[in-house]
Amino acid sequence: MRAVDEWIGKHDDSAVPPRVRLRVFEKFNGICQLSGRKILAGDAWDLDHIKAIWRGGEHREGNLHPVLKEPHRVKSAEEQTEQAKADRTRKKHLGIWPKSKAKIRGGGFRKTRDV
Repeated sequence: MRAVDEWIGKHDDSAVPPRVRLRVFEKFNGICQLSGRKILAGDAWDLDHIKAIWRGGEHREGNLHPVLKEPHRVKSAEEQTEQAKADRTRKKHLGIWPKSKAKIRGGGFRKTRDV
């Protein structure tokens, strides 16, 4: 059992301290959790939330894992697209999605006989 309590961010944007970053890196043996590749000295890497904050995840040490920057960018872009769609759907269900200002164009009545 660890003598140090788990780090929990005061808010979702709080920076992860270097000591916590190191503990998370060592917990996963320095392996990128997206690509499975060993993170080497000089590689750019981030801490990623296992369960995204917008999905109900918490900004705490137990919800973080190390990932290389490039795979992280790809994953974040996919999640952002998914989040935007979920937000649009939720707004539509709540009735707060703005109505279209474009008028519906119709073809009018068609002539059925030649006069």
